[in-house]
Amino acid sequence: MRLTRHTDYALRMLIHAALRAPALITVGEVARAFDLSAPHLNKVAQTLAGHGLLQTVRGRSGGLRLLREPDGIRLGEVVRITEPDFQLAPCMGTHDYGCTIQRCCDLRRVLDQAMTAFLAELDRWTLADMVARRTPMLIAITRAQRQAAHRP
Repeated sequence: MRLTRHTDYALRMLIHAALRAPALITVGEVARAFDLSAPHLNKVAQTLAGHGLLQTVRGRSGGLRLLREPDGIRLGEVVRITEPDFQLAPCMGTHDYGCTIQRCCDLRRVLDQAMTAFLAELDRWTLADMVARRTPMLIAITRAQRQAAHRP
């Protein structure tokens, strides 16, 4: 099982926003902090804003901020938003992909139960849980941003 980069970047962006709350953050700041692609992060920000997790503030002093408190954002919710077609195997989809035993195989049911358990575990955790170690995380981000600023 593997989450997409979109989900990985979304979780990092939300963590960064929660660490900096209530201040605004920028896509560039997140890109430097985690050494990520800014164009991809722009798409992530649009997804998160479109689902009411981030607010976008336009203008010269604009940026992004959390729309909800970190303890009200469950990791399972973020994964469901950023992985709308998440499947453990092709047979879990809605179309017939050519498997001879698809209609009578129990694998689909077992994988569906595994997916349900995976998402249930993520639903136990909030964004607030992910930023509980605030100080060491901010130190690591600040260090990474300084190093990124000195790269050629």
